[in-house]
Amino acid sequence: MTPDEAIEEAKNGKLRPVYLLVGEEQHEADRVISALRQATIKGGIDGLNDDTLDAPAATVAEVVAVARTMPMMASRRWLLSRNIQAWESEKGRKKDAQDDAGGRKKPLLAPLDALSEYVTKADPSTVLVLVALKLDKRRKLYTQAKKSGFLVSCEALKRSELPGWIVDRAAITQNRISRHDADLIAELAGPDLAAVADATERVCLYVGPGQDVTEQAISECVTRLRTASVWELVSAVGSRKRAQSLRLLQDVYDPQDRGLKLIGVLAWATRQLIRFDQAIKDGLSPADAAKAAGAPPFKARELAEQVRGLSPETLQRFIEQLKTTDLALKGGSRRPPEAIVEQMVLDLCAGS
Repeated sequence: MTPDEAIEEAKNGKLRPVYLLVGEEQHEADRVISALRQATIKGGIDGLNDDTLDAPAATVAEVVAVARTMPMMASRRWLLSRNIQAWESEKGRKKDAQDDAGGRKKPLLAPLDALSEYVTKADPSTVLVLVALKLDKRRKLYTQAKKSGFLVSCEALKRSELPGWIVDRAAITQNRISRHDADLIAELAGPDLAAVADATERVCLYVGPGQDVTEQAISECVTRLRTASVWELVSAVGSRKRAQSLRLLQDVYDPQDRGLKLIGVLAWATRQLIRFDQAIKDGLSPADAAKAAGAPPFKARELAEQVRGLSPETLQRFIEQLKTTDLALKGGSRRPPEAIVEQMVLDLCAGS
């Protein structure tokens, strides 16, 4: 199931005795854990039936023992066990063997197989949440979770999936956001989902519940720069007007983020121009070409004006230079960030 489906189960009070969360997207895992925990301990005494046992410090035997303990003065017990992939290491298996066999080296079930045995007869009064960054999909516990429906996939989203995720998150507060503007947030805040969620929440709070999220709101709340000025910079660089390009750069460069958000917006704008140009060449109308580029139809004229005089080769060169500059800004270069960005603009104007 998806994280949202698990959260919906929690909201409806339809809790399963076991959940297996697998994936490296910590933000999604945290959302699921928080929702499941709140639903489990609701109505109980805080802290009385709330346990966290992480591998490999805790053994599988300890986890199973707590999971089979009846809750006190409540209907359910909450038990979270994180990092369970650590039990698959040689050290984790040895610790379980020693603890569970009283120090004797008696062969025991592999830790995850022992969990599988518990799952077949799970205590209905306990909600056991198992968390792993990665897990062998051939393991019995994984196949069991997938087949029985208690596997929650918390895999990192692809870049192409972020705009849809942003649209869905905004809808929770009845905010509407276009795919075009969601893509801008994804470019500025991604790929870390926690940062994307934070940016989406901030801009939704900025416009207010039920209001549309606009490019202007994103500029005010997330980037602190006007996207209109970015389009002007793209046009000036494409026309190789060095003085005008440098003047515009001073207007949009933010020393607080070393120009990283500017690079993100420039990359976002350039990719839109590339997609728009290709769509026009494929025979689409300007309005349909704007849609294909991920922009609203009313942006068609603006995109057409921007792409005029910019060859596909020039636009592709922009992308490559932006990648190089992004790496330089993040790579600990001894040069001042502003000098790195300024050199990028000069190189683009020179056609190098």
